[in-house]
Amino acid sequence: MKFLSYKKKFFFVDKISIEKLSKKFKSPYYCYSLSQIKLNLDNFKNLFNKSSPLICFSVKSNSNIKILNELKKEGCGADVVSMGELSAALKSGIKPSKIVFSGVGKTEEELLFAIKKNILLINIESESEAILLNKISQKISKKIFVGIRLNPNVNSGNIRKISTGLNDDKFGLTEKNFLNLFKKVNNYKNLTLQCISVHIGSQILKINPFKNTLNVLEKIINKTNFQFKYIDFGGGIGIPYENKNNKFDLRKYSNLVEKFALKHRCKIILEPGRFIIGNAGILVTKITYIKKTKNKDFIILDAGMNDLIRPALYNARHSIVPSKKNNTNYKKNIEFVGPICETSDKFLNVKKYQHIKEKDFLLILDVGAYGMSLASNYCFRPKPAEILISKSNIKVIRKKEKINKLIMNN
Repeated sequence: MKFLSYKKKFFFVDKISIEKLSKKFKSPYYCYSLSQIKLNLDNFKNLFNKSSPLICFSVKSNSNIKILNELKKEGCGADVVSMGELSAALKSGIKPSKIVFSGVGKTEEELLFAIKKNILLINIESESEAILLNKISQKISKKIFVGIRLNPNVNSGNIRKISTGLNDDKFGLTEKNFLNLFKKVNNYKNLTLQCISVHIGSQILKINPFKNTLNVLEKIINKTNFQFKYIDFGGGIGIPYENKNNKFDLRKYSNLVEKFALKHRCKIILEPGRFIIGNAGILVTKITYIKKTKNKDFIILDAGMNDLIRPALYNARHSIVPSKKNNTNYKKNIEFVGPICETSDKFLNVKKYQHIKEKDFLLILDVGAYGMSLASNYCFRPKPAEILISKSNIKVIRKKEKINKLIMNN
């Protein structure tokens, strides 16, 4: 991470130290580097330059409207999976002509909203959805562009809970059902088929699942003998959360995509989320207590699983580093935990760490994706603030919630 790193012994986001920032904002809080976001996006664009894809940022990874607006300025569209995400994308200034709407359970209200907003594509995930979509379109005398999402039955090799491309998963249509719907789609007079869509999961670090998916797509496209205007490859590219994780070979993938696009003379849609925003965010937390036991010490933080649920939900591991380095050693195994009354409210076990004490600030790394977007008010805890740093500029892009407002809203 170029823009989130130590300078001498202090951790900086761009040109602002966490020590300085934490005097101004109450922990826990999320902090993002705009410079890192832009660098990640530029790297992505440069590698896919030849295939010139429409980049639709995955809003579910981070739905902050100010961040979406910054991505809009860089030419991004949006991949959305709910009416709320679609509304956020539109409010951020992203053009409807750059928005793709996916998801297995889009309601009549959501479909009507999307149709009226004239978005680029609605990706159909079942025959029932196609029937409903056509019915709604007929009622308001509108013809709409659609895609059909294929379930390629490809193992992404990632965390099972975020795998979406196997036949046992709820997403998309199997080959047989896809071809059946493809044959029927011309009967739906208000639907114009333009896209074949696929998305096999998230946090994928190996190229083979994508290769296998492209092979399945090739087979299906040949069977349809149809010239698709768009091929939506979805997202899923992972990032290394720990040093032992391999870095995804994006260049190899971009070469595969380029060859595919040239062969099929189509416009490519890519839907990165985590790759753009993941390593650009940290969660700043403070040590509330250190609870000593025989086998290990519990480092009790003011951030809990309501602020960052990925470790509890997926057994995900995020590195935790001090805001200020020193050259001493902690002499026992330690476990970083939150204050929530759940055993699963824990972040990380480590056997080697520097000496830390109560009231020290720590940073949970790589939380830009699926951090704040999965945050909740469990235990009536207010959601944290979000701060965006651009060089020396500090901007509050979401204020910390207040308990009184939470109670009033209930």
